[in-house]
Amino acid sequence: MGKDSGIGVLDKSVMILHTAARSPINLGELCDATGLPRATAHRLAVGLEVHQLLARDESGRWIPGPTLGHLAATARDTVREAGLMTLSALQDTTGESVQLYRREGAERVCIAAVEPPTGLRDTVPEGTRLPMSAGSAAKVLAAWTEPETLRTLLTDAAYTERSLTEIRRRGWAQSVAERAAGVASVSAPVRNNTGDVVAAVSISGPVDRLGRRPGERWGPHLVAAADAISTRLGAPTR
Repeated sequence: MGKDSGIGVLDKSVMILHTAARSPINLGELCDATGLPRATAHRLAVGLEVHQLLARDESGRWIPGPTLGHLAATARDTVREAGLMTLSALQDTTGESVQLYRREGAERVCIAAVEPPTGLRDTVPEGTRLPMSAGSAAKVLAAWTEPETLRTLLTDAAYTERSLTEIRRRGWAQSVAERAAGVASVSAPVRNNTGDVVAAVSISGPVDRLGRRPGERWGPHLVAAADAISTRLGAPTR
């Protein structure tokens, strides 16, 4: 969640925003998750709601508000910018659909994509939200997620803690017909200037073309592409 700024009310408000971003939450759940007194949690959440940084779902639970989206839309996405050149080269090399994903709570979001000009493909438009429960990109993002969040993700995931340990060891993940029937994919982690995993770069396409073990052929290519993006983000040399 990041370091404390030393400004108590700001740090508590940011903690509330992060908590609501993980899943819709009511006051009692918010207090349990943050450890804040009930009166403090309510006061800050209502204040964030006034500024539309939080909103309510149909059940009255707090969720991220529209102001967060408006602010994000005006910000430069350095991860996306760093990935675009490499995605095009990776598409040329593999001939498959290429994506860059970021985790947001229990979902992964496609923040950049490059498609083959012709032929059968696995089209994932930019902005597409997919669950973190299955798929090679989900596995990569989960493998380097903080333990508390990972425990939540594992409750309905197609992967296990043991399989994530293997992904961390070899540096890439593969999936075959996990997210969608007939689709295979391979992914690798992208790191920022502090070495944290901030995205997953992926290729995806028909199982008939990628095969039942697509990582054996394309895993090293995905790792090289992820490393190239990471270098542009200033990641330390491993």
